[in-house]
Amino acid sequence: QVQPVESGGGLVQAGGSLRLSCAASGRTFSRDVMGWFRRAPGKERDFVAAITGTGGSTYYADSVKGRFTISRDNAKNTVDLQMNSLKPEDTAVYYCARQTIPQYGINWYRMGYESWGQGTQVTVSS
Repeated sequence: QVQPVESGGGLVQAGGSLRLSCAASGRTFSRDVMGWFRRAPGKERDFVAAITGTGGSTYYADSVKGRFTISRDNAKNTVDLQMNSLKPEDTAVYYCARQTIPQYGINWYRMGYESWGQGTQVTVSS
């Protein structure tokens, strides 16, 4: 599979909004779990949000719950991350990822992503 491609990053002031988009190819897209992760400067990559194939279930990191919304359009093979009320600590490179092989366990939606995008920079100024 071709790796996902992110777009929509940029510079925004604290309190502002950005919408990230991820395009992915392949006939299995509507069955694959899609996730967003981020890596802040000097830190490890962290889980942000995930959405099941049908879009019926979504999962969020506590740090973004209530501010970020993940959604998908299976007709267009895209998954978006709407980010509102942005904070300087949201500054990071954001990655789109694809989970093709089902994972199990309490945190199944945080693991087992096989395909990753190159990332898009989000910078939130104070």
